[in-house]
Amino acid sequence: MMTTHLVVGAGPIGSTLALYLAERGDHVRLLTRSGSGPAHPGIERRAGDASAAAELRSAIDGAAAVHWCLHASRYRADTWRAELPALESGVLRAASSADIPVIFAESLYALDAGEQPFTSASPFVPGSAKGEVRVELLRAREHAMARTVSVAASDYFGPFARANAHAGERMIVPILRGRTVRPLGAVDQPHSFTYLPDLATAMARAADDTAVDGLVMAPTAPPITQRDLIAEYARAADVHAPRVRPIPGGLLRWAGRVHRDSAELAEMLHQWEQPYVMDSRSDGTRLGVTPTPLEEAAAATIAWWRAAADTPSR
Repeated sequence: MMTTHLVVGAGPIGSTLALYLAERGDHVRLLTRSGSGPAHPGIERRAGDASAAAELRSAIDGAAAVHWCLHASRYRADTWRAELPALESGVLRAASSADIPVIFAESLYALDAGEQPFTSASPFVPGSAKGEVRVELLRAREHAMARTVSVAASDYFGPFARANAHAGERMIVPILRGRTVRPLGAVDQPHSFTYLPDLATAMARAADDTAVDGLVMAPTAPPITQRDLIAEYARAADVHAPRVRPIPGGLLRWAGRVHRDSAELAEMLHQWEQPYVMDSRSDGTRLGVTPTPLEEAAAATIAWWRAAADTPSR
């Protein structure tokens, strides 16, 4: 009998996960406000409001697990606090009633001011207001009646990672166009980057394995620098390595005095001006997932961009 998984949200994580589940033979119910998402015979795209209890219960009906890939409407701590606790409380209640687990896509924000490398055993030490919200959400999941797994990834890259990914559009488009790449922070500090298909695989495995709960680290390759990732993208694209000119942190902080979105980015500069390293090895062994080698992941990412309808020409 085919297993049904409910995936909420069709951003980069939700789309990658929905395709992974469908391609392994599961039935995927993909819930978004607009009914959008990748086309696949195994994906049932459903328009609905995840904040509406009745619509969420209907979407959950018959599902073996819920995968929560929904984000707040804005990248602001006050927006996160206003929107996310109520949304997560709703899905936790619905999942508890259905006796199914909720698998959350999570970040490292709740840990990022603590000792590195970050692991699933690391204490919560948030370095920002947004990180404080993530701690509140993680604590609420710990006390939920439903089984919950929070699969924490670092900055992600891969197919579907576009404008909101530091290692997505803002790196790849300049590389393919032969232009200067303008990353944030220090380009020669070690940084963990999580490949989206590896995150999706881990979320699926977490749903399957009833012994897994709490916080786990998504399978993530050893850390590299932003400069090295840019060079790997260029090799995969068979183009010359581009010029790299990082955006100065001081400039972003200055802009944040008058521009709210810049201030929200500046708050997170500690992740980019110093090492930002996670260690997923123990959780990868537990889930039976190993990270994709960087060369393979970069090649697949570039191939996806070139196949996409809006891929810039060389």
